[in-house]
Amino acid sequence: MTLQKWFADKPLGSKVEMTRALGISKTYMSLLISEKETPSAAMAVLIHQYTQGEVSREELRPDLFMAL
Repeated sequence: MTLQKWFADKPLGSKVEMTRALGISKTYMSLLISEKETPSAAMAVLIHQYTQGEVSREELRPDLFMAL
């Protein structure tokens, strides 16, 4: 699942809550959601953990985490 789809049914303020938890800016979060920016491997893992696996690290970084 993409970040955009993950946030689709989340309540208002969810993006801000996630940015604070991950220690990133709102601008960077917007770029990740719109897929204009690619997260680092470490950030992909943090997002995967934060979303309890709903947004997979493979979805965020298939170049690094694609299953063999």
